[in-house]
Amino acid sequence: MAARRKKSAPRKPAARSAGAKTRTKPPARSEASASEKTVGDSRRELDSSEKLYYRIGEVAELTDVKPYVLRYWESEFKWMAPGKSRSNQRLYRKQDIETILLIKKLLYDERFTIAGAKKRLKELGSGPERAAALAAPRPMDPNDWAGNLREIRSELEAIRAAL
Repeated sequence: MAARRKKSAPRKPAARSAGAKTRTKPPARSEASASEKTVGDSRRELDSSEKLYYRIGEVAELTDVKPYVLRYWESEFKWMAPGKSRSNQRLYRKQDIETILLIKKLLYDERFTIAGAKKRLKELGSGPERAAALAAPRPMDPNDWAGNLREIRSELEAIRAAL
C-alpha cells in the first residue's frame, strides 16, 4: 500500500536581492514603427558621412539591421564578405552598405526569399543598375487593380499639372 502525500502549499519564489536585474521582453516591432529607418534615411546618412570604413555596430545602426543578421547574410551572400582589420573586426565600405540596404529592401520590403534575392542581385549586376534598383519604387501589386489604377491616375495627374 502506498502512503498518500499531503498537498503542500505552493512554493513562493525566492526573494530577490536589491541589486538583481529583472528580464523584460523587448518591445514588439511594428511595421510602422517611428524608430525604424527607411532606406532613404540610411542612404542620406551614409552620403553625408566622410568615413571610409564602418564597423559592424555602425553598419547595424545605419541600416537598422541587427549585427547577427549581417553576419548571417555574409554566410548566405558570399561576395558580401567585408574586409577585416588587424584585430579581426569587420570593416564595411560604403559600397558594402549600399548592397546591404538593397538586400534589406529585397528581403523585407519586397518579400523575396534568400534565393530570390540572390537571383535578383545577379540580374542587377553591379554599378548604376543596382543603385537605380535601390532608389526605384516598389513594383505594383498585380492583385490590387483598384490601388494600381489610383496610383497610375495620381501619377498622370501630377504629370498633367507639371505641363
